[in-house]
Amino acid sequence: MRTRLKGRAVPGATTARLALGLVLLTVATAGACTVPPDAPPRTAPGHHVRHTARAATGLDDPAKKEIAMQLVSSAENSSLDWRAQYQYIEDIGDGRGYTGGIIGFTSGTHDMLELVELYTHRKPDNVLAGYLPALRAVDGGDSHEGLDPGFPKAWKKAARDPAFRKAQNDERDRLYFRPAVERGKADGIGALGQFAYYDALVVHGEGDDPTGFPAIRKRALAKAEPPSRGGDEKTYLNAFLDARVWAMRQEEAHSDTSRIDTAQRVFLKDGNLDLHTPLNWKVYGERYHLG
Repeated sequence: MRTRLKGRAVPGATTARLALGLVLLTVATAGACTVPPDAPPRTAPGHHVRHTARAATGLDDPAKKEIAMQLVSSAENSSLDWRAQYQYIEDIGDGRGYTGGIIGFTSGTHDMLELVELYTHRKPDNVLAGYLPALRAVDGGDSHEGLDPGFPKAWKKAARDPAFRKAQNDERDRLYFRPAVERGKADGIGALGQFAYYDALVVHGEGDDPTGFPAIRKRALAKAEPPSRGGDEKTYLNAFLDARVWAMRQEEAHSDTSRIDTAQRVFLKDGNLDLHTPLNWKVYGERYHLG
């Protein structure tokens, strides 16, 4: 589902980090005061910490990561069972060729090619290796030339191989999950914000086009400062989701913005910045519940 550019590496997180904890104030008496630690997890809508980056459980916590996988799967596959999606493959008519796997690797946006190259590097004699020349040829478009009719069947067969499933996990983390968490932590946002970054990277990629993740974040920064720069977390995330909705509406394939409007925006309105369960949301009109 991405619009990422071929061969571009995901930018690493910025090296700047806002120091948390002690704030030393020089006063006439040469005394010092200490800012108290962050408040406990939120239990009331709208309650949030202003003007400071929070030290909280990140999306890379195993329990939070599992929630993230289920949330994305509800939007990408209309199911919470994300592990059942290793074998998924079809052309959904979005101009990106075949879409397959746990986060929708696509034959037209380079990440499916990278996935099969990794799998073949680790296990040269696999059922997808013979399709590498065709994947290289169709990369950047929606053509199936050299892939039909056997590629979907071969993909589903490969999905029974633990090595292929691990390759999907590793490429998801390398290209999308880790960059989202690192960038989110650098911006001082909690698990919800890191998930918003992850979901945006999954759909839009990190290319330099007007609807890529960097452009979405830049659009948000023009409206609000993140906590790492002294801004309010909820205000900044509202600006980011506004920018994300704008980006989705630039393309017919992503014109349904319910993964924002009736999911991420609901959690934000409730003040659930750390993605605590229970969670209730809707995508494409279908209701989901966790916890």
